[in-house]
Amino acid sequence: MGAVGAVRELALFLGTLLYAYAEAAVRLLLPARRKAVGGELVLLTGAGRGLGRATAREFARRQSRLVLWDVDTHGLRETAAECEKLGATVHTFVVDCSKREEIYSAAEKVKKDIGDVSILVNNAGVITAADLLSTQDHQIEKMFEVNILAHIWTTRAFLPTMMDNNRGHIVTVASAAGHFVTSFMVAYCSSKFAAVGFHKALTEELSTLGKDGIKTTCLCPVFINTGFVKNPSTRLGRILEVDEVVKELMEGILTNKKMVFVPSNQSFALLLERLLPERALNYLKKITDVKFDAIIGQRSNQ
Repeated sequence: MGAVGAVRELALFLGTLLYAYAEAAVRLLLPARRKAVGGELVLLTGAGRGLGRATAREFARRQSRLVLWDVDTHGLRETAAECEKLGATVHTFVVDCSKREEIYSAAEKVKKDIGDVSILVNNAGVITAADLLSTQDHQIEKMFEVNILAHIWTTRAFLPTMMDNNRGHIVTVASAAGHFVTSFMVAYCSSKFAAVGFHKALTEELSTLGKDGIKTTCLCPVFINTGFVKNPSTRLGRILEVDEVVKELMEGILTNKKMVFVPSNQSFALLLERLLPERALNYLKKITDVKFDAIIGQRSNQ
């Protein structure tokens, strides 16, 4: 590229940058346009309790058709009953999302007997809170099987039809632990970093392929009061309630927001992590004082 070409590229970049800032300013001032999800076929994994159940109820209120997956039969039935009371059509499947064969088998049944999934919510997740050497091999494998590999298998199962129609929405429920690390969650943080990376890479690939009708959203909340992590606490911020997280998630889905941080100030914290020197970051972590119940010092025998 010659000097003239380089100058032209720089001018185009600066023009794009100014336009992007102006566009962002307009979006801050104007209410975001929300899409309707009534009648859409929504598949949620990990729907038996907690965030999955609350998200299912939120879609039911909007008259979406629901396909609910969970390994917990009892919890799945309770979620289905709650959603049916809200007027939604519900189909349930007992699926162990740590097993690829079960995912693919259930997906085929959904496609054959129910229809094309237009919104996929990859919510299933597991955690073992322990230091790395106290975490057993099978626990590490389970976290990766459910927290990231299941996302890939479900997406591979339902993406082809979305690609054919250039229409759909893939939701990745990740975590703040997919951006920030904490002790005694080495395997969990690793799996959630992978989930965030999956979302970003999938988003980029769909854009490259020109499939702009397929939207993606990634949810990254801090600790939620669900019992998923035992007795979490922090000196800065607070423990979130399920309903407020689901509210932000649904807003992100309806407005096609790519990354949903709860609370939203996590995006500022990410910026600080890139700008502040290590000593200052260590001090911030110290005063934040994140705590939760974890197994420490019990060496695993694999």
